[in-house]
Amino acid sequence: MYEATDSRPSFEDMDAKIDALNATPVTPDVCPVEKKTYTVTEIQDILGISLTTAYALIRRKEFHSVNVGRHIRVSKPSFDAWLNGQ
Repeated sequence: MYEATDSRPSFEDMDAKIDALNATPVTPDVCPVEKKTYTVTEIQDILGISLTTAYALIRRKEFHSVNVGRHIRVSKPSFDAWLNGQ
């Protein structure tokens, strides 16, 4: 049978540790992940165009894009090269 000992932290101690961890802000520097794709909405925001125009650029194959299920993802290197070429 298990005997309670003083070496185990109390629930209050564990709650305090959890609260301290939750209070620590998570910044992009903690886990940097470089984007490899853009969404259509991101393309719209970057270019300052309508969503319809963003979809038209994709249909015209101005840059590489792929369908992922029902979503469209635009290759970041392809889009950035297209954008810098303009």
